[in-house]
Amino acid sequence: MLKLIRGGTVYAPAYLGKKDILIADGRIAAVEDKIEPRKLAPFMEVTEADGKLVVPGLVDGHVHITGGGGEGGFSTRTPELTLKDCIDAGVTTVVGVLGTDGTARTMTNLVSKAKGLTEEGVTCFCQSGSYHVPVRTLTGSLQNDIMFIEEIIGAGEIAIEDHRSSQPEWQEIARVASEARAGGLLSGKGGVVTIHVGDGKGLLSKLETVVQETEIPITQFWPTHINRHEALLEAGIRFAREGGFVDFTTSTLHSSEKPLLKSSSGMKYMLDAGVPPEQITFTSDGQGSLPQFDENRQFTGLGVGKVDSLLQELQDAVLVEGLPLETVWKAASENPARLLQLRGKGTVEKEKDADLLLLHSETLHVESVMARGKWLQHGDKRQKGTFEEE
Repeated sequence: MLKLIRGGTVYAPAYLGKKDILIADGRIAAVEDKIEPRKLAPFMEVTEADGKLVVPGLVDGHVHITGGGGEGGFSTRTPELTLKDCIDAGVTTVVGVLGTDGTARTMTNLVSKAKGLTEEGVTCFCQSGSYHVPVRTLTGSLQNDIMFIEEIIGAGEIAIEDHRSSQPEWQEIARVASEARAGGLLSGKGGVVTIHVGDGKGLLSKLETVVQETEIPITQFWPTHINRHEALLEAGIRFAREGGFVDFTTSTLHSSEKPLLKSSSGMKYMLDAGVPPEQITFTSDGQGSLPQFDENRQFTGLGVGKVDSLLQELQDAVLVEGLPLETVWKAASENPARLLQLRGKGTVEKEKDADLLLLHSETLHVESVMARGKWLQHGDKRQKGTFEEE
C-alpha cells in the first residue's frame, strides 16, 4: 500500500519546511509541498503530521548487537540488542560490532544477529573483527568479508591506547585499513575502520602516523569514544580539522561528573572550536559494557550501554545546549550514512529508504517510527520482535 505523510515540518536533516512525503515500495517516492491522493486514495494510507516534525530515522553506527562485556567474568556478558531497543530509541539502521571478546562472541554470531534484526524490521550491518589484530574474520580475509558478505561494511572496532587491546603498532593498523579500503572500493562499500580509543597517553597519534606515512586517507578511520577525557577531546578537534570524522559515545558513566564529556555539550564545544558539523557523529555503544577499573587496571564494576542514549543526547543538544536541530540531527543520520556509504540512508529525499521518525515539535519525543516504509510504531500499534512479549 502507498503511504502519505501529510503536512509535517521536515528536517531532512536540512530544514525543508512543511512538506508531504509519498512512500512506495519501502522508499520515498516524492517530497513535495502538496501531494493530492485523488484516484489513489482507496489504495493509500494517509497520516496527518501537521504540528509534528519529520526527520530521518537514526543511524547508530556502533552497537554491540550480540552483547558485549565479560571483563568481569562470564556472568558480566551483556545481553543482545532487541527490536524494542531500536524502536524506543528511534533507530532504524544499526551497525553491529564485537568488542573485547572476539572469542566467545564470533563473526558467525554477529552476522546472524544482523540478518535477524533486518528480518524483524530495521536495517542492520556489521563490521569485521574485534578489539584485536590480526583481525578475526568470517571468511579468513577482511577484504573477502567486505566484498562478499552483504552485511559486512568495514572493520572494527579495533582498540588502541587501551590495556584490553592487542597493543598494535601503526604499521599493523595501516595494513588493516589498506585491506578494508580495498574491499570497500571493490564492493562499493565504505570499508571504514572503527577505532576504539582508550585512555592511553598516545591519544590519536597512531592514526595520525598512518595518515602521514602512507597514502591511506584520514577518512578511512572512525575513532570513537572521543569524549572519554578532555585531552582526547582536544585531539579529536585537531583530527577533525584535518578532515577526519570523530565520534562521540552517548552511553557514558562519567557524564554527570564531567559535563563537557556529555556528547551534547562536547558537540557544542567542538562546533565553537571551529569543527565542521559534517565531521561529527554520535553513536550509542549500545549493549556494550561500560567497565570501571581502578588505578591498577583491576576490574571494579560495569554498566551497560543503552541505544536510547543516542536519542537523549540529540535532544539535549537541541533543548539544553541550544544547537540547531538540522545541525544536531546530522550527527546520527546524514553524517554516519555518508561516512559508511550507506547510500539509501540518512536523509529524507526521493529514492532514499523510507526510514522516518515523527517527533513531538517541542519535546522531540518519538511518536512514530517507520523503517523501509513499514510502521514499527504508529498510534497504538507497535511491531514486536520475534521473542518479545506482548
